[in-house]
Amino acid sequence: MLKPPSLTIGVEEEYQIIDPVTRELHAYINQILEADHVVLRQVKPELHQSIVEVGTTVCQTPADVRRQLVELRGGLMELAARRGLKIAAAGTHPFSHWKDQPITPLERYIGTRQAMAQLAQQLLIFGTHVHIGIEDKDFLIDACNVARYFLPHILCLSTSSPFWIGRETGLKSYRSVVFRAFPRTGVPRVLNGHSDYRQYVQMLVDTGCIPDASRIWWDVRPHHTYPTLEFRLCDVCTRVEEAVCIAAILQALVYKLWKMRRDNMTFRVYSSDLIDENKWRAVRYGLDGKLIDFGQARELPARELIREFIEWFLGDVLDELGTRQEVEYAFRILAEGSSADRQLRVHRETNGDLNAVVDHIIRETEEGVLT
Repeated sequence: MLKPPSLTIGVEEEYQIIDPVTRELHAYINQILEADHVVLRQVKPELHQSIVEVGTTVCQTPADVRRQLVELRGGLMELAARRGLKIAAAGTHPFSHWKDQPITPLERYIGTRQAMAQLAQQLLIFGTHVHIGIEDKDFLIDACNVARYFLPHILCLSTSSPFWIGRETGLKSYRSVVFRAFPRTGVPRVLNGHSDYRQYVQMLVDTGCIPDASRIWWDVRPHHTYPTLEFRLCDVCTRVEEAVCIAAILQALVYKLWKMRRDNMTFRVYSSDLIDENKWRAVRYGLDGKLIDFGQARELPARELIREFIEWFLGDVLDELGTRQEVEYAFRILAEGSSADRQLRVHRETNGDLNAVVDHIIRETEEGVLT
């Protein structure tokens, strides 16, 4: 009998370090890393010194993810508060300029700056990455191919970057546009088995394009070290419950695909060209737009297709996993809007006050963390 994947979950989040007086990003990661605090075992620097990344340990359930993210966010908030700083979770800062942010002086990031030139300096963005444990390499590739279809649906739920260097962009996920300038990003092509993926990586390594597979930054990818499928497309989730919801949805998606494979069924695999059309709609309009149902060859409201995805496609596995409550938090996002929608609402209600938007992001980042 086909052995099921472990379905373990790992979540990485990238946060903004904020000066609450100026509301600007503040270069502070070196001081955080030097601090004496238990949470630091799971804290890493990122490309810019005003970004701090955390990662959970291997979790079995979304409830485990919630406990760890609350602890990690809370620990960082405590450390930042010692210097009068705040932690915020949004895909872009509403107005801080990338040219003013120093690069973290570590070899990896200095190398990225040299390789990517100004593109690296501009990469002042913040994301959520979710790993789902899949030990069978063949199924991992199959799941990667099929899961691509649902990437725009997931992105709609997580959009949190409507502003860029002081401007309302008109996009719900401007972070996606900034990251698209990097090579080896976006929706991956269909992979013809794990050997096809290995050959691709080896060609790039042998020809000096990349040192290893960690420099392949697709929206979903086989992880280069862990036996996981890593979903990298999401803007960082502002509320902790949103991050837990996304992780639970992705775990359920992988389990659903495994059950279909076990029963000799599959979901149709679509080309990257078609999926990119839906991703653009998610980037531009988020939940307020329409996505294309390629099976029916027609566009439908994004909220309708996301609800169908959760209720019809994932519905039968949620009770098996015991994650219905976490997944159905998505219905609250559908009702209230994503973080991007809520930021834009504050922007309108305060007559364009971006300081008020920063304050709003900080408050929502603290929800469920600080009591």
